[in-house]
Amino acid sequence: MAISPPNSLVATFYTFVSLPDAKRWQGLLRAECEQNEIKGTILLAPEGLNATVAGPPEGVERLIALLQSDDRFAGMAVKRSTYERPPFQRLKVRLKKEIVTIGDIDIDPSQTVGTYVAASEWNELINDPMVTVIDTRNDFEVAIGTFENAIDPKTKSFRDFTAFVDQELTPETNPKVALFCTGGIRCEKATSYMLERGFQNVYHLEGGILQYLAEVDEDRSKWNGECFVFDERVTVTHGVAPGGFRFCETCGDPFDGQDQISRDFESGLCCSSCRDAKAQSE
Repeated sequence: MAISPPNSLVATFYTFVSLPDAKRWQGLLRAECEQNEIKGTILLAPEGLNATVAGPPEGVERLIALLQSDDRFAGMAVKRSTYERPPFQRLKVRLKKEIVTIGDIDIDPSQTVGTYVAASEWNELINDPMVTVIDTRNDFEVAIGTFENAIDPKTKSFRDFTAFVDQELTPETNPKVALFCTGGIRCEKATSYMLERGFQNVYHLEGGILQYLAEVDEDRSKWNGECFVFDERVTVTHGVAPGGFRFCETCGDPFDGQDQISRDFESGLCCSSCRDAKAQSE
C-alpha cells in the first residue's frame, strides 16, 4: 500500500525591520529553501521581509527557525496552513526597494503604525457606525470577497491607495478608520500613511483576512465570499480551506465554479469573461 506524502505546509510571514544585510539574507534563504524543497516567494528590502512559502513541514519549520535565530525576526508572527499539494511551482528570493510597494519609501511602519485589532474583536469594531471600514486590496480581490459594508477604493495597484486617501477621506469626516488586507502587510503601510496625514483613530485587522478566516467561525463571520491568495490555491474560505476559484488559462484572471458549468466555459481555453470580451470585439 502506497504511503501518501504529507500535506504541504504553507507559511506566510512578514516584518518591518532595518535590514541593511538583505543581500546576505537572500543567499542564506535561497540555499535553505533549495535544501528543503521549499517553493514560494520571499521579498527582501532595506525595510524588512515579506514571504509566502510552502514545502515539507519539517523543512518550512527549519526555514522559520533560521530566520528567528536573528533577534530582528524573533518576534515575527507566522501564519500556517496546510494544502494537499504544493501550491507553488518555483522559488523566488528577490531584493526589492519595498517589501510591499506603496511608492513612498519614507513611510516607516516600524516607527508609526495603526492600532492592531485581534480577529476575535474585529466584528465589534466594524459594527460601530462611526467606523469607516476600508478594504486596502485591489479591485479584483474585493470582487471575490470582502467584509460587510466595507468600502472598495477601486484601486488597480496598492500605489493608488494614497491617492484614494487624499481624495476621498478626511480626519474630520472619517474620525475612526478600520483597514484590512489579505495578511496584514498592506495595512501596516496604509495605517502609517494615514497617521502621517493627520488621522488619529486608525485600526487594522491583526493577521489580516487569513487570520480572521482561521479563527472566526463561519456562523459568526462578517466575511462574504472568498479571499484571493497569490498561489495555486487561488482563493481560500473559512478555516483557510481552498476555495472554488481557479485561474483562467487565457486571461489569467480568477473565476469561480459557476463559470465551469456555464455554457460559455471552454475547458482549457477561456472563462466566460474572455468569451464576453471576444464577442464584443467581433
